[in-house]
Amino acid sequence: MAGVISLGECMVELSLTGPGAAQVGYAGDTFNTAVYLQRLGRQTAYATALGEGDPFSRAILARMAEEGLSRDLVVEVEGRLPGLYAIERAANGERSFYYWRGEAPARDYFGLADLAGLGAAMGGAELVYLSAISLAVIGEAGRAVLLPLLAKAAEAGVAVAFDTNYRARLWPGPELAGAAIRAAIGISRYVSASTADVAAFEGDDPQAMAAAWAANGVEVVLRDDDGRIEVLSGTEVERFAPEQAVPVVDTTGAGDAFNAGYLAARLAGRGVRDAVAAARRLAGVVVQHPGAIIPRTAMPE
Repeated sequence: MAGVISLGECMVELSLTGPGAAQVGYAGDTFNTAVYLQRLGRQTAYATALGEGDPFSRAILARMAEEGLSRDLVVEVEGRLPGLYAIERAANGERSFYYWRGEAPARDYFGLADLAGLGAAMGGAELVYLSAISLAVIGEAGRAVLLPLLAKAAEAGVAVAFDTNYRARLWPGPELAGAAIRAAIGISRYVSASTADVAAFEGDDPQAMAAAWAANGVEVVLRDDDGRIEVLSGTEVERFAPEQAVPVVDTTGAGDAFNAGYLAARLAGRGVRDAVAAARRLAGVVVQHPGAIIPRTAMPE
């Protein structure tokens, strides 16, 4: 089994290119991170549910094979289709999203998967990666299965990495979201959080919350909208000033790439400063290309 397991949903991506025109791709926050982790040398499996035999599910599996991602934890469901989203980009690279994902099989993954096999795979992994989007998509029933599996893996020494990627529209309300996110953070070794996310689901001071998580043994990477980064661990804080801006074509997937760069460096034994530099370098290249996943030839050294 892979050294890294990434849990979530890969969707059909329609990138709007003009009136009545779109480019088809395949992406999703934890899928994007899985691809970049694999490219950065970490053997990675993607755990999700897809349709069976339809052209979109076939294309996602083909994309996984192309990137070298293991499909051992993929469940195929006859008669179901993966979710779909469209992206509309503004001139400054910012984007608007439109989703069709209500019947996607990824929502039922923890009712479809071989849980004994999944638990064994997680327990033997180097790292398990997921996001708040992963938690939202699988619903309360899925979280009731996933969180104990994560806790058991963490007790066995597996690193859990969590991105607080908060999307209010996926949750019934911030209270439920906050409870689920806090539960995942309590199991995690690494947490990537934006100050905007923390303020949205906690309604509190992001720095204070990050410090509280760090005091409980979590390594927290706190990203501010202005480009500042703080890495908190125990009582220590390392601060990184914003870097010089790069030309932005599309910000889709930048945070996912940042997480992959940071985690790959930390798993390789590199220090926090090197990890932040690697994460910023990859994210800075990603925003200069359209789409969440850049061509392999564009990957930085």
